[in-house]
Amino acid sequence: MKVYTFTLQLHHLLMDNYFELYQLPISFTPLAAQVKSKYFELSRTYHPDRFANADNTTQLQALTMASQVNKAYKTLTDPDATMAYVLQLNGVMEHDEKYTLPPAFLMEMMDINEAVSECEADRANEAARHLAQQTLDEQLETWATAAAALITQYTATPTEEILKKKKDMYFRKKYLLRIKERMAKFATR
Repeated sequence: MKVYTFTLQLHHLLMDNYFELYQLPISFTPLAAQVKSKYFELSRTYHPDRFANADNTTQLQALTMASQVNKAYKTLTDPDATMAYVLQLNGVMEHDEKYTLPPAFLMEMMDINEAVSECEADRANEAARHLAQQTLDEQLETWATAAAALITQYTATPTEEILKKKKDMYFRKKYLLRIKERMAKFATR
């Protein structure tokens, strides 16, 4: 009977989302202490070592649940991954979606990309590197302020319009982080 109960629990939990698995409300900013506490509880419950003497099916189910618990923890403790996950849960974004950023944003980024290209070509040009870094930092700060405002709006009144704006913010940040990564690569060479 225990195997059957475990199978039903497994099926139920795998059908639900990470927030349901962790018994948390859907949020762009789940409370870290609650996520961590639930992670430890679920890890103890489904740790494969606890099922070492069980039949193969039950062992596989425990391993599957432990994997699900770990994936959920990794997602819910990473703000960017959580943002993408919430957008996917709400059907606003697809996994590995190719999103077209607004032309105005891309025009703004052209200046930063040109400055980064100059730095790559002339690594000794500290002034260009500093300007590119400063401009990028300002963009990321502007992004953070706007993203926080959208989270507040969504928490107060969750709407599809806010989710679509949050999706746009998600892809803007990804773009900015790619530039930051590019700068970090040539800065360490």
